Parts: sequence; structure tokens; C-alpha cells
Amino acid sequence: MAKLNYVEGDYREALNTYTRVGLDDLPLMAVPPYRLRMIAEAYATKGLCLEKLPISSSTSNLHVDREQDVITCYEKAGDIALLYLQEIERVILTNIQNRSPKPGPAPHDQELGFFLETGLQRAHVLYFKNGIDVHEDQQNLTRGVGRFRELLRAVETRTTQNLRMTIARQLAEILLRGMCEQSYWNPLEDPPCQSPLDDPLRKGANTKTYTLSRKARVYSGENIFCPQENTEEALLLLLISESMANRDAVLSRIPEHRSDRLISLQSASVVYDLLTIALGRRGQYEMLSECLERAMKFAFEEFHLWYQFALSLMAAGKSARAVKVLRECIRLKPDDATIPLLAAKLCMGSLHWLEEAEKFAKTVVDAGEKTSEFKAKGYLALGLAYSLQATDASLRGMQEVLQRKALLAFQRAHSLSPTDHQAAFYLALQLAISRQIPEALGYVRQALQLQGDDVNSLHLLALLLSAQKHYHDALNIIDMALSEYPENFILLFSKVKLESLCRGPDEALLTCKHMLQIWKSCYNLTNPSDSGRGSSLLDRTIADRRQLNTITLPDFSDPETVSDSSSSSSLSRTESPLHLFVSSHLHSHPKPDTFVWPPAAQSFSDPGPRQEHSLCNSPDVYFHGFPSLFSVSSVHATSVAASRVEQALSEVASSLQSSAPKQGPLHPWMTLAQIWLHAAEVYIGIGKPAEATACTQEAANLFPMSHNVLYMRGQVAELRGNLEEALRWYEEALSISPTHVKSMQRLALILHQLGRYSLAEKILRDAVQVNSTAHEVWNGLGEVLQAQGNDAAATECFLTALELEASSPAVPFTIIPRVL
Repeated sequence: MAKLNYVEGDYREALNTYTRVGLDDLPLMAVPPYRLRMIAEAYATKGLCLEKLPISSSTSNLHVDREQDVITCYEKAGDIALLYLQEIERVILTNIQNRSPKPGPAPHDQELGFFLETGLQRAHVLYFKNGIDVHEDQQNLTRGVGRFRELLRAVETRTTQNLRMTIARQLAEILLRGMCEQSYWNPLEDPPCQSPLDDPLRKGANTKTYTLSRKARVYSGENIFCPQENTEEALLLLLISESMANRDAVLSRIPEHRSDRLISLQSASVVYDLLTIALGRRGQYEMLSECLERAMKFAFEEFHLWYQFALSLMAAGKSARAVKVLRECIRLKPDDATIPLLAAKLCMGSLHWLEEAEKFAKTVVDAGEKTSEFKAKGYLALGLAYSLQATDASLRGMQEVLQRKALLAFQRAHSLSPTDHQAAFYLALQLAISRQIPEALGYVRQALQLQGDDVNSLHLLALLLSAQKHYHDALNIIDMALSEYPENFILLFSKVKLESLCRGPDEALLTCKHMLQIWKSCYNLTNPSDSGRGSSLLDRTIADRRQLNTITLPDFSDPETVSDSSSSSSLSRTESPLHLFVSSHLHSHPKPDTFVWPPAAQSFSDPGPRQEHSLCNSPDVYFHGFPSLFSVSSVHATSVAASRVEQALSEVASSLQSSAPKQGPLHPWMTLAQIWLHAAEVYIGIGKPAEATACTQEAANLFPMSHNVLYMRGQVAELRGNLEEALRWYEEALSISPTHVKSMQRLALILHQLGRYSLAEKILRDAVQVNSTAHEVWNGLGEVLQAQGNDAAATECFLTALELEASSPAVPFTIIPRVL
């Protein structure tokens, strides 16, 4: 009768009916299941009636009391509904086990109905509605989370499976968005009497205001997992929801199931979006990609899931698979230019699929007016692909063709987007690689006007000044850039080379020690060659207060001599405004050929938001086996393959030396090896083979079969006058990386000294094909040709060497990363 009154809108009469029958006094013990259902529906109906009735007084206390009565009715309805569903399922299972002739309702015929579903879901909805909309009642948030947990801890029935998935997803969303770690409490504990979520002016316990004579069964036991913090609980809930969504997925494509399929897809998509938030916060991209891979059963013609999967693969470092998934995204959404640009970026990164990157870039360029706003980026990507292909090309003619294409693409990108500092920078970089130094200076000036604190533009400016032999100006630029980017190892490597040229080896070795301190502060890693035999060379070098050139370093020849890097040191960083250097240093030179700094569009003292270009955060700058100390950093295609061989051989060699495996990603260890090799180079320059050997051995402990390490061993052998040993080291370096130009040049020089002119000439001509701008190679080729009596050809080589040396930077321009 009360339900009929509610349907007719006579809410007060319905409440009077419940008062007359004594709803709160009805027994729950020893009653049949249908009575439990009636009582649960009665409480739900009572709550609905109370919500509909207006409050006679505007007093806030009456309003709060009415809301609390409504919530209590819904909580009682939900608790009794769970009890009813458990009892009816127990009866059904008992009938099946006893093979009762009286048929019971099939499990799939059980439905909640409107009133039971309202009783189960309405209470926590009101809690969070009040907790969010009414600032004075934050206590409801805590009680709402507790209500969610009560519903989820109840023993599951077939009827509540879909409801549990919804509740689990909603609770996970609340934990991720509305609860911090400080306000979290254990699900098996009682909620705090005064939660940090509560209003401190409002006192009251977060406990129920009623008790039932009979409660629904809950899961219990000794081995139940209990999360200890909010992200952990949210992740557990989402994984449970994902499992249920996959189990109940509607995959049929027939028209009759279209609505069910869309509902199933929408429910699963929400779960995967929340999983992306939860796992992304913790950096668990590998696990996220595995979860999204399971979502592919839903993903037919669904762009969102495909794109999420591609992004998760990118973040997990699975670039090859990510490119394949992005191809499907391009098919599903061909008008979105950001997708092929993303694929091009991956192809130009660690994959080094330059032809594929060119195709993706042309997709953006040829898309027409639909993606006109991205056309400049398309030309930028196309220019980068051509530029990297030119570096890989083994024939000079092909290199020149690709460099011209790259230059045209960058010019087109700059004309389409004159305010994009990257377009101006890469145009300047390509001009610099082509040795058009004055033109490159003009465009790098434009890039710095647009983005005054861009680290790559500053680095390029320093290298351009060094190409004009203004080494002190270049070093000052590097120092000013390092005041903004103190942990950028690429800048520090260039600083070591420039200091060797204009300040002497003492300053260069001091910078090497400074880099070791930065490495220790950036990475909390243990040196893989540690054998526990005492302090390492790294630790002793950092702990010693003297400069590196005054420290006596042991001559390591025993592979068991090891290093340990378990301690860490801090580095004080001094910020120095770069624009002070503009006004006080560069402009003070009245010489006509001195570069004049452009007026900065943005002050360096307040750079605003910028991306930190530090090697600590840029592993793609190095390839496996790390770049050559002296030659290009953007590697050749053969070097990519060689680096994989090098890595494998290094692992085998390390295992033979009983070294522990390297922890974490490779790029920190590559950086450390580079630091030691730079120090070894400086020692070689001042004629100290023992110290150079010690530094080289430290790098060899990390990568025993790196062609850079083998090349440095050859340099040390040359310094000691052992040409045969040096010859062997250079040959081994070239067996790992056949296009390592410095090894080719030094090998040919030794062959020249040994009188093997034909072989030396062959090696030098091959080196010229690999890098036609290496003036040392041209000079060596001229010496070999002169020794053979070919004076005319030797003269041409010497003239070419002189011309190239006049525009040669201290460090190759290609050390600057070329990434989209």
C-alpha cells in the first residue's frame, strides 16, 4: 500500500503507513527471503518519500536531520537488500544440491528492481553530493568511502556482480581524485573519529547511527590482502573492475547487440582511463601497456583505446610496437596530424627508422588544408629525417643531395612558422653542418630572440663561435648556459674540449671531476664492477679536495680492480643571468668579424616555463654504446647495428670478469663512461699514460667492448710508443664500429708510419666517404699521397683540409641532438 501511495505521489500517506506498521520493529531473524525483500524495498521507498517531502522550516538543523534520516533509510535498505540476495542465492543453491522437485528461480532470472537498486546505490551518492556541495559537511566524504567499502566487502552474489564493478570503479575514482595519502585509512580499520577530511568545527563520529539484528555476510580470513595506501587500493579496485569488464564483454557485432556492446565498451573505457591515471602516477607504464593490450578485444574501430595503447607503449620504451599501433590510429583518424608526427618522432629516436620517419612526415606535409596548422611541424620532421639520412649516407654525393633536401625543408618550416624557435634553430644547425657559418649565426640569433634560454640554441651558438676560432667567447657561452642547465652533460663535454683549447688541461680536468660529482648526485646507482674490495676510483676522486691533475691515479691493468659508487655527493649550483654576458662581454669586442648577440626576447633571469634539456632526462641522446668522443653523435645506420653487437660483447666480457649486472637503464652508465673517457683524453693530451689508462679502465669496467674504449686504449698505446699494440686496438674498434672515423684516421696514420701506404690510403678514402668534413682525415690522406709521390692530389687534400679546419668547431655540430 505504501509503494502505491509513493507511485501516486501521496508521500505523506506512505510515511504514515510505515509508521502504523512499525517498520523499524519488523524482525529480520528467521524470516523467509521474500520478507527481507519487502522490508528492504520499504526502507528504500521511505527514503524516496522523505526526499520528496518539503521541509516545513528553513532551519539548517532540520535540513541536516532530514538528510541524515534519508541516508539512514537508504543504508538500511542496502544492508537488508544484500542480506536478501545472499539468502535467495543460498536457497537456490540448496535446492539445486538437493535436487528438489520444486523448481526455484534460475540465477539469471534474479533482478534487483528499482527499489532495491536505489537502496544499494543512493546512500553513497548522497554522501558525496553533500560532501562536495556543502562545505560544512566534509564528514560525509569519509562516511561515503566507508559505505563503499561495506558494500564491496559483502559476499558477492550473481545479481550484484555488475553493481560491484560499478561501485569499485566509483570508489577508485574517489580515492584517486578526492583523497590524499594523509587522509587515508586502512579498509579493515574503523574510520577515524576525526578524519583530516572532516570539518574541525563539526564534531561527530564516523560511525553508523543504527544497528540491525541481522547483517549480510562479509569476506573474512587470515590471508586477505589489505591495501595500505590510497593508490594501492584504487589500483586493486580497478584491476578487479577490469577483470569483470573483460569477463562480461559484449563482442558480438550483430545489430541486435549494438546497445549492449556500446554499454560494455563505455564501462571498460572508463576503467582503463582510471588505470592510466593510477599507473601513470607511479610510472608503471609496462604494467599499463599490458592492461591496455587486454583491452584490444574491445578496440575494433575504437580510436581512443588504440591511442591510449600506443602512448603506453611509448612510455614503456616499446617503440617498435608503438609505431605499429600508431599506424592503426592513423587509419582510424586520418585527419589528426599529431599522430604521424608522433610516429615520426619515434622512428627518428632509438629505432633509427629514417625512411619510415620520412614517410610519416610526408603524410603531414601532403595532408592539405585539413592539417594546415601542423604543416610547419611536418616540414620540420621531414627536414630532420633528411638530415639524419645525410649523416648515415656513405657516399658524398648522396650526403650532399640529402643535405640540400633537409635545408629546403627547414626553410619551408621557418617560412610557414616564423615564430617557432625550433624551425629557426634546426635551419641554423643544418647550415652549420653544411659549414655555412655566417648564415647559421644569423638564424641561431633568430632562434634565441624567440626562445632566449633554449639550451640547444645556446650550444649551437658556442660551437659556431668555436668554428670562427673565438674559443673564449664560446666557452663563456657554455658557462652561461650551464648556469641555467647545470646538469646538462652534453654542455659539460663541450666545455671540457674548449677548456683544453683555451684554458689548459688543469681546468678541463677540474670540469671532469665536477661532472663526476654531478653524476653521483643525479644517479643513486651502484657501479656494476664493484667487488667490495674498498673505495672506488670514482669515490676517491670525488672525495679528494685536490684537482684531478694533482691526484695520483693507479694504472689499472687488472680487470678485478673495481669501483664502487654507493655514496652520493651534492653539488652547489650557482645561477648566473645570461643576459649580463650579452651586455658586458660580447658587445665589448669591436672587431667586425665578432658575433654580436641578438637582443633577447626573453630575459634569462626569468626564463618562464621551459623544458629541462639535461642528459639526466634525455636517454635518447645516446645510442647503445654511447657516441664517439670526437666524431658525430647522430649515429650512422651501421653504428646502430654495431652498438647492439658492442652491448652484447660488453655483457659477455663483464660476465667473464664476474662483474655484477648494471642496474636500471643504460644511459647513466654511458654517461659515466663518457666522463672517464673525456678525462683520459685530457691526460693523453698532457702526456700522462698511467692516469689515462686508469680512466680508460674505469670506462672499460662498464663497457669492455665499446669501440670508444678500444679507441682510447689505442691512443694510450700510441702515447707509450707501442705502435703494434695501438694498431691492434684500432682494428678491434673498427671490428665493432666500421664507420668510427677517428679509429680509421689513427689506424691509417700508423700504417703510414709503418710504410703501408696503399692500405692507409684505402682506409682514409673510406673515412672521407663516411665524414667528408673531417679535416684531420683530409690532412692524413694528403700526407699518404705525398709519400706515394702524388703531389698534385696531395695538394688538393691539404687545401681541402685547410678550408675545413677554418670552419671546424671544437666539437662536431652533430653532437647536438636532432629530435622532433
